[in-house]
Order: sequence, then C-alpha cells, then structure tokens
Amino acid sequence: MVVIVLALIFCFLVGALVFGPKASKPEAKTIQQPPPGKGSKLYTKAEVSLHNTKTDCWIIIKEKVYDVTPYVEEHPGGDTILRHAGDDSSEGFYGPQHATRVFDMVDEFYIGELKH
Repeated sequence: MVVIVLALIFCFLVGALVFGPKASKPEAKTIQQPPPGKGSKLYTKAEVSLHNTKTDCWIIIKEKVYDVTPYVEEHPGGDTILRHAGDDSSEGFYGPQHATRVFDMVDEFYIGELKH
C-alpha cells in the first residue's frame, strides 16, 4: 500500500514538472516609458504635425508622443490610423474598437512628451 501511495506521489510530481506552467520570456521589444520630465524628449505640436504620412507616422495620445510608423501596415483598422497622423489621436485610441492589449502595445512606440 505504501509503495502504491509513493508511486502515485512520484507520478503526480513528475506530471506537475512536465505539464506545469512554463516560465514566460520577457519581451525584448518593450520600452519602458520614463516619467514625464525625466529623460523624456519634448516635441511641439508643430514638430509632431510634420510626421503625418504612412511612411512617417507620429501620433499624440494623452500628451505623449508615439512614432507608430512600424505599426501602420499592421494596424487592423487599415489606414484609419492615418486619420490623425501628426495630430492628437487620444479620442480614437480610447474608442470601443480597441482591445485592451493595445494599451500595453503602445508603450513600444513611445518617443517623448508633448511640449506646450
């Protein structure tokens, strides 16, 4: 009886090791945003407005500036991302069409703060 219990415990432990959760690898692309005013580059609205094409697309979201050029072609909404290229995209960004994962994704494209 003891042998059976020990065998079951051993099988359970081996199964937990084999089929247990795997450690996730940290994403190398994630860029941590510096706090506003601490190492952030400042851009005027005029500077941001110059980046308004499919091949050079910057947007403003809540006073933060993002260079989303590498994402334009991947954007699930197609060219709708270009509607506010070089301008404030806060309203569209927080619209109901975006899944919550977009809030984590955008950090990758952060380049600075809007200067007033």
